[in-house]
Amino acid sequence: MNRPLPEDPIVRNIVQLIRGAQLNRRQLLRGVAAAGAGAGALGLASCAGGGGGGGGDSKGIVWGNWTYYLDYDADTDTNPTLEAFMEQAGFDVQYIEDIDDNNTFYGKIKDQLKLGQFTGYDTITLTDWINARIIEANEVQEFDYANLPNVTKNLVDSQWDALDVDPGRKFSVPWQLPASGWVWNTEAVPKGIKTLDDFLRPELKGKVGVLSEMRDTMGMILSGLGYDPAGQWGDKEFDESLAWLSDAIDSGQIKNIKGNSYTQDLQRGDTLAAMAWTGDVIMLNVENDNQWTMEVPESGGMIASDSFTVPNGTSKENKAKVEELINYYYDPEVMAQVADYATFVPPVKGTQEAMQKLNPENADNPLIFPSEKDWENLHSFRTLTAAEDKKYSTEFQNVLGL
Repeated sequence: MNRPLPEDPIVRNIVQLIRGAQLNRRQLLRGVAAAGAGAGALGLASCAGGGGGGGGDSKGIVWGNWTYYLDYDADTDTNPTLEAFMEQAGFDVQYIEDIDDNNTFYGKIKDQLKLGQFTGYDTITLTDWINARIIEANEVQEFDYANLPNVTKNLVDSQWDALDVDPGRKFSVPWQLPASGWVWNTEAVPKGIKTLDDFLRPELKGKVGVLSEMRDTMGMILSGLGYDPAGQWGDKEFDESLAWLSDAIDSGQIKNIKGNSYTQDLQRGDTLAAMAWTGDVIMLNVENDNQWTMEVPESGGMIASDSFTVPNGTSKENKAKVEELINYYYDPEVMAQVADYATFVPPVKGTQEAMQKLNPENADNPLIFPSEKDWENLHSFRTLTAAEDKKYSTEFQNVLGL
């Protein structure tokens, strides 16, 4: 995926500017979320603390993250929570919005990871399915939980063992939890989408969309057919789920298959019902008078984690600084400020209560703060072996025609 170059100083107009472009979904989402901000929010390679260093530089650390994934103040051109942390901690954090795709970013640093050399980042927040790969390869360091009392106290219960290759989160600590479920145009689909086969209703033919990311789409199909995506499913269950998807595409029922610009199809009315990411729909409704209903289906939606890891090439001194940073963000009052901007599910207990003071409207949003029932219906996608990943990804892409 190519990172776009912004042309308009008004971020509110980003959706119109990028119509038809293949954008990473976080870039599209955050472009809407930062409505009214200046162009500096879009083009930044490094936001706060640009003078910091890493890889043994005792003056500061380097944090590599996804775009638009940290609270941002357009008036001051800063990340307020990070500014507050640096003042409190007494060292700089060079914050680099440098991850636009898991595989692409991993390709940039994989040689240094294998050699145990400094990657250019003291900490990174890749998605857990690729974190599993680098954890199994012993390429990241174990956290010292003596430095992480807030994590011990506040990490949501469901995430402690969500990454099956890292039970107890010894090597990974969640940053944000992207979730996916089912969305529909409230007026055009008054009955809603309650079961997987509701996507196949005749009146929706050609107006159904799915995500081109395998773990989200196939995870929700597996769930809809009665299988646990985090469980011990294999070829039989995957093939059955893929056949459901293939039949729906071949019949013309599913027409729109997007990994990033699917929100534009919803806005145009080309898609009336879809599998989607919760954070995107929150922003769409803000911008479009709540035209869509989004729910975590009872059969099961998906939840992932973008998690902090510390590569082996990071110095011990800087690892301790990273742990101080992580512990800071596990304060619910701090995480509430991030969640108010990012609109993803926060992994920190107490954030909803803190949000009540900060922004009561967001505090009541079940797409940011899932109910107990929703938590029960949100599933992780089990870690695949390298052979499974190659096989299933290839078969999925073939069915999509991508």
